[in-house]
Amino acid sequence: MYSVEAKNIDAIVARYGPATKQGAVVGGQTSTKAPEIAAFDKYLPPDVQIVSCHSLHGPGVDPKGQPLVIIPHRVTSHAAVQLVEDVLSSFQSKYVTLSAAEHDRITADTQAVTHAAFLSMGNAWQAQKQFPWEVPRYLGGIENVKINLTLRIYSNKWHVYAGLAILNPSAREQIEQYATSATELYGLMLGGHRQELTERVHAAGAAVFGGLKDEDELLLQDELLDQFSLGERPKERVKNNHLSLLAMVDCWWKLGIVPYDHMICSTPLFRLWLGITEYLFRNPALLAECIDTGIEDNTFRQEDMEFTIAARIWSLLVNQGNMEGYREHFERIQKFFQPRFADASRVGNEMIRTIEENLQARKRKA
Repeated sequence: MYSVEAKNIDAIVARYGPATKQGAVVGGQTSTKAPEIAAFDKYLPPDVQIVSCHSLHGPGVDPKGQPLVIIPHRVTSHAAVQLVEDVLSSFQSKYVTLSAAEHDRITADTQAVTHAAFLSMGNAWQAQKQFPWEVPRYLGGIENVKINLTLRIYSNKWHVYAGLAILNPSAREQIEQYATSATELYGLMLGGHRQELTERVHAAGAAVFGGLKDEDELLLQDELLDQFSLGERPKERVKNNHLSLLAMVDCWWKLGIVPYDHMICSTPLFRLWLGITEYLFRNPALLAECIDTGIEDNTFRQEDMEFTIAARIWSLLVNQGNMEGYREHFERIQKFFQPRFADASRVGNEMIRTIEENLQARKRKA
């Protein structure tokens, strides 16, 4: 089992692959399978069977019931797949069988753009020297999810996100579209183009959420979201145009992605991000408030400008394949937030665990 960074997989397999035991079963745990499978095909002896895997959740998440992808790439006997499943059975995860290409496409659909959104939010807050848990507009409800998951990402290793974004063939287009969606929506807000903004937001919402029925329950509920705050909740909720969420749904619409198609392979972070976009777009009054705030409230202009710039910076680094630039940019922002990582990890893990348990209980009830 090769458990190394995606950027190093070729060199490591080149070094050790030719010495693989005859008839062995080999796999890897990189988050992007294209370079991993290419290295296996190139360097492993022809008698070796290749059955790869990837757990679709981050550190600190209980693997029980979470999706674990099994990729039978080069198999001459089902016993090889059974062996891998037996070895991984202690995780008590839910196996999903995919090809390497299917894995990378679905991983991009469920992770690449969501990571770009969180990375851009952290970048924007760092650029303003702003700790969001100290600012009233970023406390309560879905704001808690934004803060906790942004800090969760920045508390991890940079290469986890760089590998997924830069080495996954399906990810670059999506990250570029997210930056484009954020830029164009911000431009409509700046220009006061209310009708065009309204039409675009509603078209995106219809494309992504139009398949849901009115009676379908929301993935996330108010009473859950309000529990997990790093700061003291303000007495009154502060309005927000939620540019990051509007851009997410706009991006999915432009790329023809319906996120509910990938729920069987979704990560806890993806379900939270989908949950808060759903929470916004299935509440007509709240969505109208976002549009009003985006057009009329100038107090958000600097934050939105920094966020838009950040989204474009991340897209540029990914399109250039600039691993070193990605690392430097990530670690500079990481250093800014580092003093609160312990609190964020504790609260974030509890938030994910509680919401996951709630979703599972609703499934059992249904």
